[in-house]
Amino acid sequence: MSAPRPTDPERILPRLDLGTHLDDPSLKQRFVTTMFEVIAPRYDRFTRVFSFGMDRGWKRSLVREIPPTHAGLRIVDLACGTGDFAFMAAQASAAARVIGFDVARRMIRRAAAARPADGAAQVRFAVADMTRLPVPDGSADVVTVGYGVRNAPTPGAAIDEIRRILRPGGTLLVLDFYRPPNPVWRRLFLWYLRAAGSAVGWAWHRIPVAYGYIAPSVERHLTGAEFSRALEDAGFQVMRERRRLFGGICLHTARRL
Repeated sequence: MSAPRPTDPERILPRLDLGTHLDDPSLKQRFVTTMFEVIAPRYDRFTRVFSFGMDRGWKRSLVREIPPTHAGLRIVDLACGTGDFAFMAAQASAAARVIGFDVARRMIRRAAAARPADGAAQVRFAVADMTRLPVPDGSADVVTVGYGVRNAPTPGAAIDEIRRILRPGGTLLVLDFYRPPNPVWRRLFLWYLRAAGSAVGWAWHRIPVAYGYIAPSVERHLTGAEFSRALEDAGFQVMRERRRLFGGICLHTARRL
């Protein structure tokens, strides 16, 4: 095996100061992209472990919110990771066309290789920044986002781009971590994410910040209710806000006005 090159994300990530990159929207994307390049090989296992197996159930619940299928339904999955949300959407809407975007090339390669045995031939994947998408205005019927808005440079930048690509009346489905509103639970929740994330990051990659990033990102993020208000201010109608883990996770269903 050849030695890692200086440009390898495993070499770069430990050198990036977490606080500096999270607090500066112009720097945040560099940290996030590098981190996801590092964790891509074990990302699916991580989401299962950290959600105690609940992640897939949350996503299935959101997929059931996709409107009745019609030929040519256009679904865009942002921060698609290894493609599980996109494949669920395709299975639920057999006539839909689905495209998944992720900023990390390693994620996209793993998504393309993870195509299920039943085909999901209508699913495509491409590398793209969720705040600058190669998608025409108003061309998407449904946008799904799993753990992505929190990782954008700012939530507003992601919301604005989602609104641009969704047609009026289109559906937005979002699953993410949020800052729990209760201060006592918030401290416990962030402590768990910080301790467990750093331990897993060291055990799997010898880079504690690879997963230790989650707690500081959640601490700087919105509550679920604040995200609902941000959506409404941007021209969405929030249909449902479902809290899990006492507000540490929320599932949002919204309609573009």
